[in-house]
Amino acid sequence: MSFRRTPGSPSGVALERPPSTVYASRMSSPAKPSTVKVPPRGERVRNPRKQTAKTREDILDAALTTFGNRGYTNGSLVEIADQVGMTHAGVLHHFGSKDQLLLAVLKHRDLASSRDLEDANLPRGAALFAHLRQTAQLNAGQPGLVQAYAVLSAESVTDEHPAKEWFRQRYEGLRASVREALRDEWGSDGDPDPDSVEAAAAAVLAVMDGLQVQWLLAPDEVDLAQASAFAIDAIVAATVDRRRRATVAAVAQESDRPSGSASVPGKK
Repeated sequence: MSFRRTPGSPSGVALERPPSTVYASRMSSPAKPSTVKVPPRGERVRNPRKQTAKTREDILDAALTTFGNRGYTNGSLVEIADQVGMTHAGVLHHFGSKDQLLLAVLKHRDLASSRDLEDANLPRGAALFAHLRQTAQLNAGQPGLVQAYAVLSAESVTDEHPAKEWFRQRYEGLRASVREALRDEWGSDGDPDPDSVEAAAAAVLAVMDGLQVQWLLAPDEVDLAQASAFAIDAIVAATVDRRRRATVAAVAQESDRPSGSASVPGKK
């Protein structure tokens, strides 16, 4: 403990309190009430996440527009960043790279295009064809999403395109779903010709994608919903009727033979 001489005091000496004593004295004094409003704990947790989710969605919308208009190769992150009022580095902070942004855009596009469907999940069996017809009808009202898909799917066939594997798996899965639906239409009366089913599955998807391109180029001349439904129904009918025609031909051939005659292989 230290002493210092103070003029005017009886002894001329004043006791100087240690710093720890002064600190304790200050700490023990009543604190002034705080005027800062602290948000509830839940809001402090939720709001940043909501803001981050909103920012990511804005970036995805901007990227969807940019890639749809200019393609992935020519669409720049700077252009996307300008649309949402942030820097190129800000976009990369949320998605890491342009490749990762593209894959996120494709998933975002799928969610957006299926938002108004009665069943957003791909149905199994014969119900798939009704789902495809409804999809074409809804696509006629969202040209931006259709254009982005058409541009990116065509671009994905180029070497080392980041979405090449994504589209390859997508078409592979869709063909498998259509094959299953065609087998359901065929019924339990025998097995369908696998080559015919495979060709029909690829044809359904090819016609739908091709009609989208024609519609984008001439929307006043091509009715996307009507033409898609017509093509789907025609392909399904041709595949299923192949069995019926074969059955009718076999019955007719049998009835034309003289009674009691046996069929000779290789001869009619």
